[in-house]
Amino acid sequence: MERARWSRTPWRTLSSRPIYENRWLRLREDVAEMPDGRHTIYGVVATHPAVGVLPFLDADTVVLVGQYRYVARGFFWEMPTGAVQAGETEERAAQRELAEEAGYEAGRLTRICAFHSSKSVVDETASIFLAEDLRPAAGPPDETEFIEVRAFPFDEVLRMVVGDEIKDAMTIVAVLHAARRRGR
Repeated sequence: MERARWSRTPWRTLSSRPIYENRWLRLREDVAEMPDGRHTIYGVVATHPAVGVLPFLDADTVVLVGQYRYVARGFFWEMPTGAVQAGETEERAAQRELAEEAGYEAGRLTRICAFHSSKSVVDETASIFLAEDLRPAAGPPDETEFIEVRAFPFDEVLRMVVGDEIKDAMTIVAVLHAARRRGR
């Protein structure tokens, strides 16, 4: 019970040193003081904030993008996702990713939530949007992405989430929120 009294006490960063950086992420090693006064090393991967957008062609049809994911070593269906660039709003980033990856622009974007993608070691907040009133809008593709675009019945996508076929956390969160909003 003694440890529980410190559960809300912030940890204090004593030192921080950069380990590695590229255009997508930064890795640093911190020395932190825990609430009980002991010190520990903490590795932190920091990224830009992220957005994900679940595009609805109509009330019952969504667009997913499929691509080979290097780290997961497989091809996966997911919604368009990406990083918010410096000086860009979340809404603008969602529209950009939607155009780049799926070839659409949303007439209406609805922000449904934000969450921490991996709160233990990754400093990333992902904001999720639903996109409706879609119209074609090609954006220049990202040079590192090779993407397949396909429309799916929403109920099939929900089945893919529940059946453990869709693995992307942002897509899972978006689909479950959309299903709740639709009473499914």
